Amino acid sequence: MTFVQLIDCKTSNVDQLNRLMDSWVEATQGKRTATHSIVGRDRADSAHVVEIVEFPSYEEAMKNSNLPETNRIFEELVAACEETPTFTDLDVVRDEQLNKLVVRRFFDEVINAKNLDLADELCTGNYREHDPALSSYDVDLAQAQRENGEILDAFNPRLTVESVIAEGDLVTCRMTFQGRHTGTYQGLEPTDRDVAGTGHATFRCQGGKIAESWWNWDDLGLLRQLGALEA
Repeated sequence: MTFVQLIDCKTSNVDQLNRLMDSWVEATQGKRTATHSIVGRDRADSAHVVEIVEFPSYEEAMKNSNLPETNRIFEELVAACEETPTFTDLDVVRDEQLNKLVVRRFFDEVINAKNLDLADELCTGNYREHDPALSSYDVDLAQAQRENGEILDAFNPRLTVESVIAEGDLVTCRMTFQGRHTGTYQGLEPTDRDVAGTGHATFRCQGGKIAESWWNWDDLGLLRQLGALEA
């Protein structure tokens, strides 16, 4: 069952709490077990601040608590508060915001911004990618970057995430794409034709990073648009 910890604070420096949370997210990337974090301020008392941190389970929360980065941030949190923070433990329904965030960054910054090197930061070292349109077997991060680079060079595509659903450690996206065939793709010389299509991708997240992905998109429709197959 999902576990949530409420941290009740008294402080006039909410910006400092936000900076501490940013520091914690950065320091624990690839290691943290938390999936969602919120800092809220009491409308009736501006010095009353509640931080909500969500985990897959109590056991995962304890793993997170044992990280040296967590202990350091906690000490800074105590120093930033006017009174000693209090903690409340709850079992609740989860919301995978942090996992959604890393997946959206993958689409926005790796694919649309064509920053393939950023995948090294967003994905785990043992990342595996499954895309039957490109390969009959799963590939590692380096090979996935090469294949994605070939697609970006061939079509200069713009990908739009139409919807996102998250459950547990999985995030599934429905997407559309548009581009123009200006580079070689699967042996096909550039046709300068506009192309468009749809697809789905599911990502498995681990420790705030993408560990595995499965892609399904309309490759046959794309080849028809390029004139490689009869309509």
